[in-house]
Amino acid sequence: MPATASPALAVHDRFAAGAGYLAACTQGLPTRETVAASRDDVERWSSGAASPADYDEAIRRSRAAFAGLAGVGLDDIAIGSQVSVLAAVAAASAPDGSVILCAEGDFASVVAPFHAHAHRGVRVRHAPLSGLADAIDADTWLVAFSVVQSATGEHADVEAVLAACARTGTLSFADLTQALGWLPVDASRFDLTVTHAYKWLCAPRGSAFLTVRDGVRDTLLPVQAGWYAGEDPWASCYGPLRAPARSARRFDVSPAWPVWPGTAAALEFFAALDPLAVLAHDTGLGDRFAEATGLAARGRAIHTWPDPDGADLAALTAAGLRASGRAGRARVAFHVWNTEDDVDRAVAALAR
Repeated sequence: MPATASPALAVHDRFAAGAGYLAACTQGLPTRETVAASRDDVERWSSGAASPADYDEAIRRSRAAFAGLAGVGLDDIAIGSQVSVLAAVAAASAPDGSVILCAEGDFASVVAPFHAHAHRGVRVRHAPLSGLADAIDADTWLVAFSVVQSATGEHADVEAVLAACARTGTLSFADLTQALGWLPVDASRFDLTVTHAYKWLCAPRGSAFLTVRDGVRDTLLPVQAGWYAGEDPWASCYGPLRAPARSARRFDVSPAWPVWPGTAAALEFFAALDPLAVLAHDTGLGDRFAEATGLAARGRAIHTWPDPDGADLAALTAAGLRASGRAGRARVAFHVWNTEDDVDRAVAALAR
């Protein structure tokens, strides 16, 4: 069957590669604009023309594009480099003796920061993803979970979790790393979210975002506050931080400069796309794969299945396809550069 793509997503020429790449859930592909922006930055650096203050514009552009993608205001966004680093802000802010609820088998960066506070009496409970909402009670200070699970591709029942949080006064903390970029998510509905942009948003690794609802901002400890967390970062370089940012920028981590020019280009690319067209394209390919391979799940961009000996992953690799394996499962992902031809090649490889 010939390769096809949604007319609204005729973006294949924006990527230098893409055919056979089924690993967006592991690492996204850079657009040509991201590659150009990153190369230009290296050239400026190597020629001695780069200056730290120059990166403020790329960070401003990135923050603005992310605000549009996540449905939040600019004042709600802090930047960082890793999910675990930003999750550590929430973990450090948990009161002594508080109870945290996590989903069983969730990504370690969402879970480990909370376990690290056991010495203060912070207790972490785990519940199956399907029963997460039912496990939230009045003693739960915060529930932390990935909207889309990394190992299995399963989707959390966000509506049920948020309804349970509203009933019990529990804070909601959602990791959007495996969702934002293909699955439209309104981050403003959660008290806190974290997103690493190097997967479905195709940014260089090292740019991550924390969103904090206004009413929650003053309950968090800016435990990683440095010079960039000031109201005027360039006036906060020395001594105590006398004027922390009034917005969520008070939680900013000093930026890893070289990743931000490419991040700005990547996020602006996705911000210009129709999110419903992206969703239809990615899940359409995912559904085609599921139907051909007998998988029950529908409406997903990530599909996984048991592959304990790695035979299926090896078959996909031998066919020239880039897939991945996690937690004893084979894993494929379909994104904007993929076509029906990629699905059919994967199906054929698995059939052999």
